[in-house]
Amino acid sequence: MLRHSCLRYNGDMGFRREFVSLLGVILMSIGALAQAIPPLELPGMIVSADWLQGRLDAPSLVILHVGGEADYAAGHVPGAQLLQLADVSVTGETGLRLELPPPEVLAKTLGERGISNQHRVVIYHGTESVQSATRVWFTFDYLGLGKHATLLDGGLALWKREGRPLSTSIPAPTAETLEVRPSPDAVVEVSWLRNQPESASHLLLDARLPQYYSGADPGTMTRAGHIPGAVSVPYPSFFDADGRWKSPSALRPLLHRNGTDPKLVVTYCHIGQQATVPYFAARLLGLEVKLFDGSFQAWSRDAELPVATQP
Repeated sequence: MLRHSCLRYNGDMGFRREFVSLLGVILMSIGALAQAIPPLELPGMIVSADWLQGRLDAPSLVILHVGGEADYAAGHVPGAQLLQLADVSVTGETGLRLELPPPEVLAKTLGERGISNQHRVVIYHGTESVQSATRVWFTFDYLGLGKHATLLDGGLALWKREGRPLSTSIPAPTAETLEVRPSPDAVVEVSWLRNQPESASHLLLDARLPQYYSGADPGTMTRAGHIPGAVSVPYPSFFDADGRWKSPSALRPLLHRNGTDPKLVVTYCHIGQQATVPYFAARLLGLEVKLFDGSFQAWSRDAELPVATQP
């Protein structure tokens, strides 16, 4: 009797081991299947409010409200997380503002907001500062993740005007691991620009408002004016009256050089924020583009570098 009971017990244990083993295989298969599910496909570098509203609950979508605590608390796109420019920028050792932190720091910051390589990101400006949203998109592009991120056309202002839903709830994301492949060539320094020979096929674009380009208003810069050879295309020129991006056919002439597409576009502004608007437009049109991140703050303070003041 005892021997029979032992055999039965051993048989039960064997069954349990087989069951646990089978269960493990099933769970691993489910995990592999979940990883194999393709992420949300973005329709392009710009998405409409209709597109976003229909996908607010998509599990692989992260929405970033770029602005400040006050405008975020007043109401944001449901599910959106607050991202401030200070979260993805630093003041450099030389005093230059809005500089890129090390890639590993950026990867950690974005990962803490629940962004992995399987996620897709919609970025929008929560204030009138559209250039804050394009600066964040540029950061993704610099990290090799430009195809993973898109901009909400018209930002929060258009979302509100169209009477779309708002939320004051603050989501609690689960931290993710984000792998990045930074592109140092996307950024140029003073030394590169100073040694770059002038070429009819290159376009150096000043995205500031006309009074800063002409030198009528020095702003906070050490000297007034612009980099010699730069063309003035103020960043608001890239948008329609309602804040939407202009069509590609309307954007292209803004980036032409002698009536044709330039081989290279280099953009700058005051500190590297407004310049990300034409940077984004150039990417949208498939043009090669670089950002002079130090911008006129870096150029104007070097007394050995020339500055032009003609309109």
